[in-house]
Amino acid sequence: MSLSRLEKLQVWLFKAVMGVIFVLFRLLSPRRPDVSGKKLPPVSNPLLLVSARQLAKKIRRKEVSSVEVVQAYIDRIQEVNPLLNAVVKDRFDAALQEAAQVDKLIEEETGGEEVLEDRLPLLGVPLSVKESYALQGMPFTTGMISRRGVVATVDAPPVALLKRAGAIPLGVTNTSELCMWLESHNHLYGITNNAYDLERIPGGSSGGEASILAGAGSVIGVGSDIGGSIRIPCFFNGIFGHKTTPGVVSSENQFPPCSGRQTEYLSCGPMCRYAEDLLPVLKIMAGPNAHMLSLNTKVDLKKLRFFTIPHDGGSLMAYPVSKELMEVQRKVVERLEADLGVKVQEVRFPELRYGFQIWDTYMGLPDKDGKPPQPFPELMGEPGRPVWPLWELLKWMMGKSNHTMAAIGLALLEMIHSSKPSTFIIQQKEKLQKEMEELLGTDGVCLYPAHPRVAPKHHHPLFRPGDFAYTGIINILGLPVTQCPLGLGEEGLPLGVQVIAGKLRDHLTLEVALYLEKTFGGWRDPGAK
Repeated sequence: MSLSRLEKLQVWLFKAVMGVIFVLFRLLSPRRPDVSGKKLPPVSNPLLLVSARQLAKKIRRKEVSSVEVVQAYIDRIQEVNPLLNAVVKDRFDAALQEAAQVDKLIEEETGGEEVLEDRLPLLGVPLSVKESYALQGMPFTTGMISRRGVVATVDAPPVALLKRAGAIPLGVTNTSELCMWLESHNHLYGITNNAYDLERIPGGSSGGEASILAGAGSVIGVGSDIGGSIRIPCFFNGIFGHKTTPGVVSSENQFPPCSGRQTEYLSCGPMCRYAEDLLPVLKIMAGPNAHMLSLNTKVDLKKLRFFTIPHDGGSLMAYPVSKELMEVQRKVVERLEADLGVKVQEVRFPELRYGFQIWDTYMGLPDKDGKPPQPFPELMGEPGRPVWPLWELLKWMMGKSNHTMAAIGLALLEMIHSSKPSTFIIQQKEKLQKEMEELLGTDGVCLYPAHPRVAPKHHHPLFRPGDFAYTGIINILGLPVTQCPLGLGEEGLPLGVQVIAGKLRDHLTLEVALYLEKTFGGWRDPGAK
């Protein structure tokens, strides 16, 4: 059985609408400032090249003060943010005051380093926060002009837990409008640039986080992921990110809130330059649910079963995976087999061809009480009335809309969206779910591309929006994934791979991330000669 004629027509309409949007954008959008030839300056302060775990240890041992570390990161943000536009609101003065309090606390502590490590494992370490998370006293808009002036009055639970562990927030970072696009662009804060090439996208929706982390303006950060919003930015910017098994890390006090069945697919997790920071930051973010993930269990990589999926089998909605990305994934397979003595089995699932349609279908399903997800035009109109997508398109063509073309395009697509889910697509998802869970079990790990190509130029995803299906399908399956960098490619842009495991087996992918960092070098300074 395959797609019906109606479903094929919907695919054609989708591509046609997005093609028209892209053409309109190229013709009518204002030109961006020329950044060709510009790049980030290299990292000069050695404190910026130390993991969060090691920084915390140095601060506890008084080898360096928290004020020195925080000031080093403030200086770096001020150096690179004019090029990146990643941090949209800082709290530098408050951060320095908090760092001074940390140094005073350490001076007065009589219980020793071990007591501090147990109680405050991230004491004095800088942190960046995605602007869609509530961070008390900071903007909480998700790039919406209509929410300009909205300030968070509380901390989102993962942020509160990180602060309670001693981390010091430096500011909030840019997102796509309403966190529903793979480019971090909105009309409130503007557009964020990739740390390795300012003419390319950093991904979205956690693109501001990934950009400032890759630019060495932060060492740890927090992201959220309902279709790849942690993994795509981490891939494009050459850093590590973890999409946790859903339901472990709280998603409360984020905007926009989930509706329908979306809580089943949304995950929150850490974004880091160094793989060793993933597990401790995740353990803190998970709070009372950390025990669900077996994060204290020692992992012997030689005893795991490894699999690799080279591509989705030929989706109608996504580009084929580039030769460069397929080759680097083959290199990972070769190294695993040579270093660990394991056999990596190549597997293919025909159902992955329908990854986009599966994600799109399940994101639109009603909750257990039959209530459907909140329509996108309603979210765009918050806190007022819903927007009219066609009217917004006309306003955009006249330069009068408060919304990005990506958001307007998504609202337009909802207008042609079938209200009845496809039986065929539901069957494909259920079959894929069963096959993947049986394959992975409790000791299986699978490699899968994060995206079919390296970071594209700004706004190019408007023409190929279905490429995110490589990450989106894993959200619907509810599996944990760690995004791992694998060096730089032919154009000097980051390469990478998704490492997937069974539900609640997050500790397996985190261990593989440590191995891949050691083997392939991890994060690279984008400003290095």
